[in-house]
Amino acid sequence: MSSSFESFTADAHGLALHVRQRNPGGTTAVVFLHGWLDHSHSFDLVAEHLPDSWRLVLLDFRGMGLSAHQPAHAHYQFAEHLVDVEAVLRATGLKSAHFVGHSLGGIVATAYAAARPERVLSLGLIESLGPTGGPPENALVRLRGFLDDLERPPNRKRYPTVEAAAARLRENTPSLPESVALHLARHGTQPVEGGLVFTFDPAHRRRFAFGYDDAQWLALSSAVTCPVRLILGGEGFRFDEERLQARMAALRIPPPLVIPGGHHVHLEQPEAVARALVELISSAR
Repeated sequence: MSSSFESFTADAHGLALHVRQRNPGGTTAVVFLHGWLDHSHSFDLVAEHLPDSWRLVLLDFRGMGLSAHQPAHAHYQFAEHLVDVEAVLRATGLKSAHFVGHSLGGIVATAYAAARPERVLSLGLIESLGPTGGPPENALVRLRGFLDDLERPPNRKRYPTVEAAAARLRENTPSLPESVALHLARHGTQPVEGGLVFTFDPAHRRRFAFGYDDAQWLALSSAVTCPVRLILGGEGFRFDEERLQARMAALRIPPPLVIPGGHHVHLEQPEAVARALVELISSAR
């Protein structure tokens, strides 16, 4: 990873967020939003293939990476991630930027682009086309799940070594190369008595109390006005064809770019993903 990245703290209404930045004087600003339980270092490999002249801003969402956790009595909800985005833009002084998001990060970026269209110049979505959603009656299932999860105490499993933590990551995502899993584990764990734990707040494993159903997400997506590019892994996550087409139509985007790889295709094929982002961002400026 380039040593030209510097870390700083952004204030999200009293919560300290960890942010990394490269080339703060660059005129092309790109904000990167990582996936669920990941951290900003998940974009390190892509960043190596992006122009040195670009200003890159990499955020750790609250309760993930090196950002602060919410108090034990608090609950994480989707909209708070948009608060994190606003905090980072405020801290960097950016009035607008290009956004790249993977999985959860892409969902956050899409929602932010709908709410603040003047601030998002383009959207690069990696394995991200919105939440699972579903029909309105899923709201009741979700709410019950949220209450049920409150009765389960958070668990932070200990690992004896970074290699053991990396092996756990590969259990969840077998397509991750071993070297990539080690990179994520090195930057995503911290020492405790008896070994290492992942840095994310285990409370993130609780289900959200509220979420968007399909109709709401389509209405939100249709409010996005900037250019959008969808990048998928050939063996990644898939919606059914009807839902896929409806969401792409709402965003008014061309067919997705499919690259060999899984859900973390940007870690498996960083150069190819970077090339697609350069094309999108260069054409949107």
